[in-house]
Amino acid sequence: MSERALDLRRSVQIVRRHKLLVGALIVLGLLAGGGYAYLKPPLLTSTALVVLPQSALNAQAAQSGAGTVSPFTATQAVVADSYPVLSGALPNVRPAMSLSELRSDVQATAVTSYIISLSASSKLAADAEATANAVANSYIAYANSPSNPTGQVAARVLQPAASASGTKRLEALIITGVEGGVAGALIGIILALAISRNDRRLRQRDEIASSVGIPVLASFPVRHPTDAAGWRKLLDDYEPEALHAWRMRHVLQQLRIDDGNLANGRRAPGSSLTVLSHSSDPGALAIGPQLAIFAASLGIPTVLFIGPQQDTNVTAALRTACAVPPSASSKRSSFLQVIVSDDGHASRQPDSPLADSALTVTVEVVDSQSPRIPDMMRTTATVLGVSAGATTSEQLARLAVSAATDGRDIVGILVADPETDDRTTGRAPQLLPTSHRRPTRQKGMITEIKR
Repeated sequence: MSERALDLRRSVQIVRRHKLLVGALIVLGLLAGGGYAYLKPPLLTSTALVVLPQSALNAQAAQSGAGTVSPFTATQAVVADSYPVLSGALPNVRPAMSLSELRSDVQATAVTSYIISLSASSKLAADAEATANAVANSYIAYANSPSNPTGQVAARVLQPAASASGTKRLEALIITGVEGGVAGALIGIILALAISRNDRRLRQRDEIASSVGIPVLASFPVRHPTDAAGWRKLLDDYEPEALHAWRMRHVLQQLRIDDGNLANGRRAPGSSLTVLSHSSDPGALAIGPQLAIFAASLGIPTVLFIGPQQDTNVTAALRTACAVPPSASSKRSSFLQVIVSDDGHASRQPDSPLADSALTVTVEVVDSQSPRIPDMMRTTATVLGVSAGATTSEQLARLAVSAATDGRDIVGILVADPETDDRTTGRAPQLLPTSHRRPTRQKGMITEIKR
């Protein structure tokens, strides 16, 4: 039962992940169902009853059983649906139609031993009523004529067609639309599950951590600026929610950079952090700036360092925003300094912002297929910035190998935009299972040599 519950939960997660696809197919199904009901509305049926004279044959059939129909009545039902009767009704049917069309819309049935029903179907109730009455009157005229091959029959209308039954147009629109929406939802769910089978991107924190054996230090949502104005707005007014602020504070504590470790508002320089991410993961680019802004909000002198990148197009808007000094009305923390360098190195001379900084956050972006660490200033620690659902285990492994080859000390992973239904933590990466053998006692082994 637990495995079934896990599979069901995972399926629900996949459907939520592809909610746009499923939602689009539901809308298409609703429109398709409603359009079909509008173009082909359901037919309404109206019935006229004709009574026959109670001859000896049908009287005997009536005495034998209520459900018995005499051959005479069955023959008259065939006559009522014959071409001569329908041809006589054609001038009065609505709407105008051919004889073959009228024959497909009219049905004659023997109800009892001396009553036959003449039913007509049409899109409109008035047309169905008019057609049923036209056929009933044509049959009575034909049955009472001397030219009737079965003999003259004194038939008369017992009950004219006065109402039509069937599904109303609005009701049909609703029912068919709902059926189309359900069909669209099923198709969307099937497509989402099929797509997920080939999707190798890492989404849950445990998956991300286990792929490279590095724990997740924290996860929090990030902004997604697309231009320099958006990045300036982030630098000026970013403020995380209480839960996300607590997670960032925990990261600073793990790096031993928090407000409690400051002495007289300052700390000896030298603590630095590199946030390394992929160029194919634009969401992870905001991890470093947001962490630096938060550290500055705690009163920690912080420098956000943007150096040369392997893919300059990804960080072009961020570099432009950082190169512009804050305006007079900016709410940017006075503890935050931003440096944009083209050579990847910054001086710690007394007049440099790095001289007074307690924390330096460096942003580095590399290519996801062939990552190569640019020539940047060395930091005391490196973290991998990853967005949930934006990278595969192979890409993340190449990134970690590239950092390790360059001599970077990877201390953890920061996950951007974690999925809302992710209940994992990523704190303890699951390594490959190994076999454990119970130790056995050795007998007959010499443990000491006496001389």
